[in-house]
Amino acid sequence: MERFLKRHLSVTQLCEQSWCEIKMAYGFIKPKVRMLEMQKTEVTTGASIHLVRELEVKPNVVTVVAVTREDREALKLISMLQMVPALEAGQLVREFPVFGVLEGMFFMGVVDELYRSDSGELVLSELKTRSHNSLPRPAQTMGHSLQVGMYKLLFDSMVKGSATRDHLLHNLQLDPNQVLGSDLQTHTQSLGLQAVTFRELLDHLLVVLTCSSLHAIDKLRLEYSHQSSGKLIGTREVAFEEAQLRTKIRGYLAYWRGERVPQGVEVEEAWKCRMCPYEETCDWRRDRSQRLMMVNKRAKLECPKSDDPKQDGSNLNGSKLKSNTGSSPELNSPKHTEPQACLL
Repeated sequence: MERFLKRHLSVTQLCEQSWCEIKMAYGFIKPKVRMLEMQKTEVTTGASIHLVRELEVKPNVVTVVAVTREDREALKLISMLQMVPALEAGQLVREFPVFGVLEGMFFMGVVDELYRSDSGELVLSELKTRSHNSLPRPAQTMGHSLQVGMYKLLFDSMVKGSATRDHLLHNLQLDPNQVLGSDLQTHTQSLGLQAVTFRELLDHLLVVLTCSSLHAIDKLRLEYSHQSSGKLIGTREVAFEEAQLRTKIRGYLAYWRGERVPQGVEVEEAWKCRMCPYEETCDWRRDRSQRLMMVNKRAKLECPKSDDPKQDGSNLNGSKLKSNTGSSPELNSPKHTEPQACLL
């Protein structure tokens, strides 16, 4: 954490870590490469689709000038204050900010979609857009499942009153007595909110969350959409196993706390390297390749040569092997009498 000058993490950072820790670490070490990756067509297209969906449920967009860091965070709090009553009324809301402490670490994130099902269940849905018109591999959905699971933990803690003022102020290094900008104060007053400082606005939000009729998330859902056509590819329900999820989170946080070095992908998932912008400069990949070459070289040296007692075509009983003219010449080909290479 100190190396990257971070006091908190985003949920998506842990999802990137679940894909490949080495790639995530390189994103901090080589920010220019990461910036170019974020400018790829599939990334920008996905962001545009999310924005369009958000504006569908927020048609009346108001421009507010944010002067300080507290103003920028205050805008998120105001958005939440508007969405809580809408969600209570059974309306669908999108881009709902969540924050809180999980396993001793402060996390922030933004939930794609919250709504109530026909049966009254509170559903958390995450949209994933894809350039390929097919569902993703299990290795890709692992990070998606982690994401919605962490969102549920954070949302549930907020409505239960576990998220505190000090969590947000300390981890984001915000001044609670910072007076909100004049433009922001005018906006809050238009919404019927009486808040002059950041502390007043934050305290009001925390009270609204804990006193609302909202409860824990009932169902987690992943939605996959094709970027080009906009058509739905498919949906997946995600099972929530809290104990297992928290174990995974602790495992990922061990890296951030300096308890272990970052881990790259294993041989079984080396296909991920082909789509990685750090493929050519990745120390993990180079070290793994060199180690594999050494193991293969050693295996070849230790692999026994052919011990056929009869090199003249005799079998173990000493009798000659007969060759039928009608048989396939491949069966008597020398390559079938040579030993197979040792497989690792």
